[in-house]
Amino acid sequence: MSEDLIKAEPRTEFGKGAARRIRRADKVPAVIYGHGNDPIHVALPGHDTMLAIKHGGANAVLNIEIEGKVQLALTKQVQADPIKGFLEHIDFVAVRKGEKVTVEVPVHVTGEAARETFVQLENNVITLEAEATHIPESIEISVEGAEAGTQITAAQLDLPTGSTLVSDAEQLIVNITQAVSAEALEAELAEAEADLGIEHEAPESETEAAAESAEAPAAEESAESE
Repeated sequence: MSEDLIKAEPRTEFGKGAARRIRRADKVPAVIYGHGNDPIHVALPGHDTMLAIKHGGANAVLNIEIEGKVQLALTKQVQADPIKGFLEHIDFVAVRKGEKVTVEVPVHVTGEAARETFVQLENNVITLEAEATHIPESIEISVEGAEAGTQITAAQLDLPTGSTLVSDAEQLIVNITQAVSAEALEAELAEAEADLGIEHEAPESETEAAAESAEAPAAEESAESE
């Protein structure tokens, strides 16, 4: 959770024009939902909000001060400009300390599996229930030395204290298989192309060599007849 206090301004103007004016002032339009209350529309300081969300990760919980009152808010959706990267709009959910929330947490693979293996991350997020102020930024899975045939399911993940798995316990997270050699890949490709009737033209150098070898006997026959 971000320990910084983000001071918000109530927002009374809506629509694209109002949002553009807010962004020009280096602020971010945002809305806070939850607890059966009406949505709270605010404008947040752009730079401070971006830093807080980067620090908190995908499920950042911010302390947002609105007209003297502090509201804990869980980040649910962030819209950012795909080119310039600035924040365009943020949706938050109001939360309280000690309250349990259901969130998706990214999965990161660490370590090196055994030689000649291929590590496939089948699912890069899992769903957890955790206290709003103690949401893990990510879950790490070590594959150090793991052999081909190793499979890691959601039930095998090492979750932090206070977090409960919501995803299906049998959900496959990591699958480690035998790596395919370059020779085997080439043979597979050649077989597939043959099945499809694909023929490749020989390189020019090979074509010239074949033509020269075909001309040689003809030249020898001509010389003998003379």
